[in-house]
Amino acid sequence: MLPKSCTGKSLHIDLSSEKTWEESIPEEWYSLYIGGEGFGAKYLYDNLRPHIDPLSEENKILFITGPLTDTKAPSSGRTVVMFKSPLTGTICASNVGGAFAPHIKRSGYDMIVIHGKAKALKYIYIHNDSVEFVDAEDLRGKSPRETQEIIRERHNNKDIRVAAIGEAGEKLVRISSIMVDGHRAAGRGGGGAVMGSKNLKAVAIFGSRWKTEVAEPAKFEEATKKAINELFSEEFVKDELSKYGTPSFFDAMNLTGLVPFFNWKRSKMPEFNEYIGCKTYHEKLEVKPYSCFNCPVACGRHTKVPEGKYRGIESGGPEYEAMAAFGAKTGVKDIYAVAAANYFANELGLDVISTGQAIATAMEWYEKGLIDKETTDGLELEWGNGDAVVELVKRIGKREGNFAHLLGEGSLRAAKAIGEEAIKYVMHVKGLEMAADEVRTSKGEAWSHMLSPRGADHLRPWASIGDAFGYLSEELGLTERPDPFKEENKAWVKPLEELSMATNLLGVCLFTVITLAVKGETWTQLFNYATGFNFTLKDLFKVSERVINLERLFNVREGFTRKDDYLPGRFSQEAGDGSPLDQEKLLDIFYEIKGWDKDGTPTKEKLNELGLL
Repeated sequence: MLPKSCTGKSLHIDLSSEKTWEESIPEEWYSLYIGGEGFGAKYLYDNLRPHIDPLSEENKILFITGPLTDTKAPSSGRTVVMFKSPLTGTICASNVGGAFAPHIKRSGYDMIVIHGKAKALKYIYIHNDSVEFVDAEDLRGKSPRETQEIIRERHNNKDIRVAAIGEAGEKLVRISSIMVDGHRAAGRGGGGAVMGSKNLKAVAIFGSRWKTEVAEPAKFEEATKKAINELFSEEFVKDELSKYGTPSFFDAMNLTGLVPFFNWKRSKMPEFNEYIGCKTYHEKLEVKPYSCFNCPVACGRHTKVPEGKYRGIESGGPEYEAMAAFGAKTGVKDIYAVAAANYFANELGLDVISTGQAIATAMEWYEKGLIDKETTDGLELEWGNGDAVVELVKRIGKREGNFAHLLGEGSLRAAKAIGEEAIKYVMHVKGLEMAADEVRTSKGEAWSHMLSPRGADHLRPWASIGDAFGYLSEELGLTERPDPFKEENKAWVKPLEELSMATNLLGVCLFTVITLAVKGETWTQLFNYATGFNFTLKDLFKVSERVINLERLFNVREGFTRKDDYLPGRFSQEAGDGSPLDQEKLLDIFYEIKGWDKDGTPTKEKLNELGLL
């Protein structure tokens, strides 16, 4: 049956022919895959030929909503963007906030699929059931923020939502992002380069023809109140995340040994809290909170540098990951330099995680003598050199100089060009740079990094909440705190992963569950009251498991195996501020829990159970 809160339609846009058409989404998809990342995984598995070049016109870009998109459910404005990654060659789902997804729904669609390649630089303007292909040559080199401003002025509508690329995406930098609302990033995996390869500068949208309704309004409203109450009954959400945004993670995680410093040599350096931590952030920067669509938490922070050489720079963020990427990982103690690096990453359309990690890797190469000032085109890449970090961000985004061009290909490709010795300092899985969440002090977190379909991933799930911070959850089977330094007792990570995936299917923010605030049972109720379905929590998690395994099958078809699931050797050979990983043992344990064979392929029994055979 078609869910009450969904349109049942997808919009297809062919850039090559400048033709568009609508398709009905198969009704069984809504019960088997729900929406969001589930629809994306199914569509790409069925419609992408194996082994295509991700930067060819054969690749597709999907913008997808969920059944809770544009409802009163908290934090229900997330957009899932999916494609085959030009950085890793894997399937890639990149999730972004803002208010883009509600306008997809209001235009009458649950999903937008972009095909082909434009003959010249274009942007697409979707207004309800009308699609315009607009010349964008005058937008070449403009930042996503500038692009949005120009498009809104051109169409005389300040409420148009824009997903745009910057100069990095135009120049096919493999660590470029798609920026929404100017500074919200679908950052991971190189989606900006995919748009750039299609000569697509932006997708602009304004919808008003569809009004989202739910199946049981009174029950839905009560469940919404319950979800919001659960959010603000959780101490960290109420006292830290809502008041101080994601910078609040920095101090807590540093004291717990979860923040990587100096390219993952250390993970606990409390003295850095006074330089770039949450309190310093709010004392030295001019900070204003902001929220994404229908979000009561409002964790976003808009900042401005009030003094010094970067005076006047203002942008969204830096969020926690940018603070760690441009600060902790590189040893930079100047919050203004961190804010400036984040600003230029946003303006150029770069993934702050991959960009900061690539620079941290380069700094270790510099320290070890594998590269020198001549290699770096004159930059002194010494630990703590904030000015060099800012300059290198700009060069990577503009592809200025041979060295920055090389880093823009991703740190693994860069290392292979420099030499075999350089590879061991690349912190990645499957070619995707690691974010800022230590695995040696939270071995549940190793699950996310090793097994995520898009490569190193800190949020699929954020397992540190269980074994590093000691949160408990009966519905996840996490009834006593596991030892964060042991490989055993990690069965609870599987249902946590499925809860995390559920947010990406429903169209809501992961941060509602990152500290186990909103319960899975509550999300199941909201899903049922919105759609008219009658799911149990077990049913919801089964769909999550189906999607996770389908994404694994996509990667297996592309040639990925156990050999691609390992973390870098540093995590097995060096303790850092935790304990080394036994990666063979971890993979054996994880695969068994998941129902995969010794090579990491889902077994026939598991696929039969999930209806994927």
